[in-house]
Amino acid sequence: MRAALAGVPEYHAARFELAMLLLQQQNHAAARAEAETLLAHQPDDRDTLKLFGVACIGMGDYEPVIDLYERLARQPQSPAELADLRLWRANALKITGRTDEAIADYRAALAARPDQAVAWFSLANLKTYRFTDAEIAAMRAAEARPGIHPMDRTYLCFALGKAFEDRATFAESWAFYARGNALRRASATYRPDVAEACAMRIAETCTADFFAERTGWGVADAAPLFVLGLPRSGSTLIEQILASHPQVEGTQELTEISRYAREICGADPDCGLPLHPQALARLTAADARALGERFLAETRTYRRLGRPFFIDKMPNNFWHIGLIQLILPRATIIDIRRDPMACGFSNLKQLFGTNHQEFSYSIDDVARHTRVYLGLMRHWDAVLPGRVLQVSYENLVAELEGGVRQMLAHAGLPFDPACLAFHETRRSVRTPSSEQVRRPIDRAGLDQWRNYAPWLAPLRAALSED
Repeated sequence: MRAALAGVPEYHAARFELAMLLLQQQNHAAARAEAETLLAHQPDDRDTLKLFGVACIGMGDYEPVIDLYERLARQPQSPAELADLRLWRANALKITGRTDEAIADYRAALAARPDQAVAWFSLANLKTYRFTDAEIAAMRAAEARPGIHPMDRTYLCFALGKAFEDRATFAESWAFYARGNALRRASATYRPDVAEACAMRIAETCTADFFAERTGWGVADAAPLFVLGLPRSGSTLIEQILASHPQVEGTQELTEISRYAREICGADPDCGLPLHPQALARLTAADARALGERFLAETRTYRRLGRPFFIDKMPNNFWHIGLIQLILPRATIIDIRRDPMACGFSNLKQLFGTNHQEFSYSIDDVARHTRVYLGLMRHWDAVLPGRVLQVSYENLVAELEGGVRQMLAHAGLPFDPACLAFHETRRSVRTPSSEQVRRPIDRAGLDQWRNYAPWLAPLRAALSED
C-alpha cells in the first residue's frame, strides 16, 4: 500500500486500506494520520469518518468522537447504523464521565434497535444503572427468544445477572451469570494448561542469575509506572489515585509490552501467551536498550498532559515483569492484590470486551489462573526482591492515606493530597470500573461474593489448594 501511494498519492482507496491495516496492527496514531489525509480530500465520507473515530478511540482520545458520532447520527443510513452510532457515542460519553448523557444515548440506541443486546449490557456495565421492571421484562423476553445469536444471549445474561444482583435476588442472578459464562466459555480459546506451562518456562528462564548477568541493561528512565495484577483486583482504582498526582498521567491498558513479548518469544495461538520465553536470553544489551527506547517513543502518543510520569495499566503485564526489568529497569511496578474469592467472583460476573481475559468464564479456569498468577508473582519476588510493590486492595480501602503514601514513595514521588480526592479527578477511564472510581472509596465490593457463597463453594475449594 505504501508503494502504491508513493507512486500515486491521490489513490484514496489504497490509503483507506493502509489505514485499516495500521488499525489492525494497533498503530492508531499512524491510522489517524492517514484518515486525516483522506478527510482533507473527502470530509464527508462516512467510512473514513468512522475509521478516524476508531483511531481516536485507540489513542484514548474520546472527545473528538463524541461530536463526530453525533454528526453522523443526524443523517443515519439505517436504523441499525443509528443504533450503532448512539452506542459508540454512549461508550465515549461513559469513558469521559458524562454518565447521564451516556444513558440517554444507550436508550436512544435501544429505541432505534430494541434487540441491540450490547446496549442492554452496556447499561448494566455502568455498575450504577438500575433497571426498571419493564426493562427487565424486555431483556428476559429477548433472551428467551429462539434463534437469538449466542453473543446477544450472552450480553443479555450478564445484564440480567446484574439486574437481579441489584435487587438482591441472588439465585436468579447467579443463574443468569452462570448461563452467560457457559455461553462465553464455549467460544473461548483459553487453556489453563497452556498458562501453567508458560509460567513454568518463564520461571526456568528468568532466574536471579539471569538478571544479575544483565544488570545495567535497558533505559534508565523512571517515567513508566506499571500497574498490574488480576483483572477486577483494583487496578483502575490505583490508576485513578496515581493519575490524580500532578506529576503523573493516566493513559490506558497499553499493549506495547505484550506486543514486544510476542515479537521476541512468539505467542501461543490459543492464549496469546509467550510461547518460547527462553528467547529472552538471546537479547543483547543493545536489543534491550532499543526496546526500552521504543516503548518510550511508541507510548508518547498516549501522553497529552506533558507530565513526567505515566501509567501503563495492563493487568496482564504480570507475565512480562522479566521483560520490563530488562528494558526499563527503573520503571515502577505495582501489583494490586484483592482477596481471591472477591476477585474471582468479580471476574465471573464480568463480561470483558476483549479476548485478553478468557480465563474468567468458568470457576475452574478462574481458580487455576489465579494460582498461576500467585505462583509467578512469588517467583518475581524471589528473583527480583523488592522490585515489585504489592498493594492490598482491602488495606487500601481500610487506610487510604497510608496506602497512597506507600505507592508514591515506591515511585519516588512526593505525597500530594489530590491523590486522596481521586474521585474528583476528571479523566477518561476505559475499564468496567470507570463509574466506581468516580466515587469516594467504600467497602461495598469487599464482601459481595458472600451473597453467592453456595454457588462459589467450588471456587473456594479450588483456591484453597494453593
